[in-house]
Amino acid sequence: MAHRIGVYPGTFDPITLGHMDVIKRGVRLVDELIIGVTTNAAKSPMFADEERIAMVEREVAGLSDGRVKVVGFNSLLMDFADAMGASVVIRGIRGVTDFEYEYQLTGMNRQLNDRVETVFLMADVSLQPIASRLVKEIASYDGEISRFVSPTVRADVVARVARNRSGRG
Repeated sequence: MAHRIGVYPGTFDPITLGHMDVIKRGVRLVDELIIGVTTNAAKSPMFADEERIAMVEREVAGLSDGRVKVVGFNSLLMDFADAMGASVVIRGIRGVTDFEYEYQLTGMNRQLNDRVETVFLMADVSLQPIASRLVKEIASYDGEISRFVSPTVRADVVARVARNRSGRG
């Protein structure tokens, strides 16, 4: 059987416990999982690309005997999947709204490259409400985010909020 490579793309700004749930489950479906950290200026990132890549690398260190790697990209997802030799794209779904968006995106991606299959993984019920944008919003009002991110990511977010407030961005 061929070596199956999967791609799990996202901005991961910041990486949440929901993302980690999908990563841990996704790696069981493929021989190698590439976490594609992408740029999306429309989402007003809190962290620069390099910071997000380093954050994700830190969070996934030690998972699955080195079968998980982190790669930054700034291209069409299907071009990235091709470049990585991937046959599967893994997408996390929290609810109906995510599904509607992902359904349309998957249809477009199939038009671009029908050799790559998309697999949807539902987030664990306890993690479904978590969204990076909400984590950032809660943190910006000094709310507690430890239920949504790891302790190290929490420290990163809290430090960035403090830096942004002091004008050192």
